Parts: sequence; C-alpha cells; structure tokens
Amino acid sequence: MKSLIILLSVLFILPLFSQNKVDFEFDYAQFGYDSTSNYVEFYYSFNQVSLTVVNTDSANYIQGILHISITDSATGEIVVNNSWLVPNIIRDSSDLNKSLIGAIGFVIDEGVYYCKLSGADAQDSLKTKTIDGYLRVNPYLKLTASMSDLQLASNIIPQSTNESSIFYKNTYEVTPMPTAIFGENQPVLFFYTELYNLSDESDSNNLRLDQLVYNSREQLIITKTKQIDRKVDSRVEVGTVHAYKLPTDTYTLVCTLIDSVANQGVSSSKKFFVYNPGVAYIDTFIQQTSGVLSTAFGVMSEEELDDLYEKSKYIALESEKEQYELLTTEIGKKEYMFNFWETRNNDPLIANTYSYLAYTKRVNE
Repeated sequence: MKSLIILLSVLFILPLFSQNKVDFEFDYAQFGYDSTSNYVEFYYSFNQVSLTVVNTDSANYIQGILHISITDSATGEIVVNNSWLVPNIIRDSSDLNKSLIGAIGFVIDEGVYYCKLSGADAQDSLKTKTIDGYLRVNPYLKLTASMSDLQLASNIIPQSTNESSIFYKNTYEVTPMPTAIFGENQPVLFFYTELYNLSDESDSNNLRLDQLVYNSREQLIITKTKQIDRKVDSRVEVGTVHAYKLPTDTYTLVCTLIDSVANQGVSSSKKFFVYNPGVAYIDTFIQQTSGVLSTAFGVMSEEELDDLYEKSKYIALESEKEQYELLTTEIGKKEYMFNFWETRNNDPLIANTYSYLAYTKRVNE
C-alpha cells in the first residue's frame, strides 16, 4: 500500500459554538493519482473556542488531537491508524473566534474502506467528536473521461505564485471549508474539481460541463453551462455559488461532464448549508419552473413520472440515472423530466432522434 501524508494547518474565521464539546468537522475529496490509486485529501476544522486554553508564562495555546483510521473493508487491513497534535498559539481573545483549518492526504489503492475521524481536546479527554463512514476509491486515471470529487472552499486564488502555501495545487490556492456552511459569514462558495482523460483523437466534439444547484425540496435553483474542449487530456475547473443570495437551507451542488454525441456523462456532487437569516424564502419552484407546470410533465402523477423514466432511461446518461434515483418528491421528478427532454429537444445533434415526442411515439408503437 502506497501512502503519502501531508499535515497542514491554517486559521480561518468561523462563528462561535458551544464549549460543551469539541466543535470538529471534516470533509474530503479524491483526485487522480495513477491507474490503481486516488489521492484522498481529508480537510478538518477545530473551532478554537471549543478547546481548552493552556496558560503559561511564555504563551497561551490550545491543542487539538486529530485521529484517522482507515481500514480495507474487504481484507481488514489497517491502512492508516494515527494521531496528530494540532496546536496553535492564542495571542488574544479574538483568536478564539477563529477555527484551525488543515488537510491531510493519503494515496489509497482501489477498494472500499471504513474510515473513522476523531477530533479531541488534548487537555480534556471528555471533549471529543467522532465521524465515521465508508469510502469507495475508484481510480480516475482510466481510459474514459472522468471527474474528481468537488472540493468546497472558502477562497480560491487562480494563477497563484505562492507555491509555499499549504493549500497550493495546480497553480491554484484552494482554502478548504470543512464545515460547508456559507451565507452570512462566508458569502461566496468556491469549488474546485479536476477533469481527466479528455483527449479523443477520433472525435473532436466538445464536452459540456453543467453546474446545477438544488435546494432541499429538490428544486433546481441555479444552472450554468460551459463548453470544454478536448485539446488537453486533463484540466482544472473552478467555480462559485453566490451563497449570500440564497435563503437558509440545505443545498446540493452537482457538476456533470457530458459527451452528448457518445451519450456518456460523469458527475460529482456535494451538499452544503446556507445560513442567511436576513434573506427571505421565496418559492423558487413557482418562479423558475412555471414552464414545467404548463407542460405534459406538470400534470403527471408520480407513478406516471416513474413509468416515463423507466421508458427514458435507455437513452439517459449514467449521471442522469444517478440524479433521478436520488429524487424523492413528485416536484423534483417533474422538474427532472422537463429538463431531461428540454436538453435533448434543444440539442441539434440529437433532437431528431431523441426528441420527447419522437421517442415516446416509437416506444408506444
């Protein structure tokens, strides 16, 4: 098992939380490494106000303890089982309003792993928090086009010359946001992803990158599209979401890389939370999808929508199938089917073959 470990720390301002337990959060993202492995970055956050301040004659400081264990679920092999001390000097009381942000990375072979991350107060063993779950590593550097995980960030500096920065990669400085909380205190969400295996000598068509944001009611509230050329084999894509405009809610950011000619696509998604008490909630479904309600999809029952999906999934991209399987409401399914066929009706390369009317007519014959 190959391993590469980097322990990084940086201060970042976050809201105050209760001191009854350690306020510890983490996030992670996988990136391509080689044909058998991915590079997995874990991002952690200790809110300093939740840690015990140690007073000495020379300095005041806090110490968090980060523990990570990673076990191969198939073999039981322990890949990682280690603890790291994460210290910081407290110069004045305002430092306690900040969080200690860092990252630690490993090269992990293909497989499924059980991961457990814990954050603790080095001075008080009762103040701890543990988060666990399963991680699937499927190497990105294979023959087909692929996309890394989305890394949420509080800031991204492009064309950075600060190569000594602890968060520097591929000419970008990417400051992680492990809490994934945006809005009042962090008005803009930044995200970073990497695209691989883009070159295709036999086919010069461009790829399409869609950026979608759904709210907790599965309503599509933001959509952006750009063309991706295939002149290079890999590239970095960054983007933003103006969280300060969104009402308090839980959201899902989805990026989808689509090859409409080959009828293939890959996607990556990440949940985030927006706290904006000053922004009034508006029913974005009525505002942005009124067109859905005036179409045939708007009057369909959930059973009819599921039946239409079963008939349509033979021409759906794998990423589109994954999106539909996540839907749990009739509203979300209506909007999905509307967008599914609207995309095909407006694409001149496939409209003649896969328009809604033409396709359903053939299915029903």
